[in-house]
Amino acid sequence: MLELLTPAQLGIPGGPELLLVLLVAVLLFGANKIPKLARSTGEAMGEFQKGREEVEQELDEMRGSDASTTPATETASDGSSGKSL
Repeated sequence: MLELLTPAQLGIPGGPELLLVLLVAVLLFGANKIPKLARSTGEAMGEFQKGREEVEQELDEMRGSDASTTPATETASDGSSGKSL
């Protein structure tokens, strides 16, 4: 039966499907806990997005510093390459 369904038929749920999901959520969690769950989900999504942006910023900084640095071609008199560990 599943092989007969096309991806277009398994798309975004519409109005009746969303109402059914909301009804099941109210039955499972109760009407009092739904706002708390929505709030905590929103906070978690915000924290995730903030962390993702921080990682992207660090990656951009690393890419920028890699492009601006050139390898040291001169050697010091003691034989070191001039790079510090």
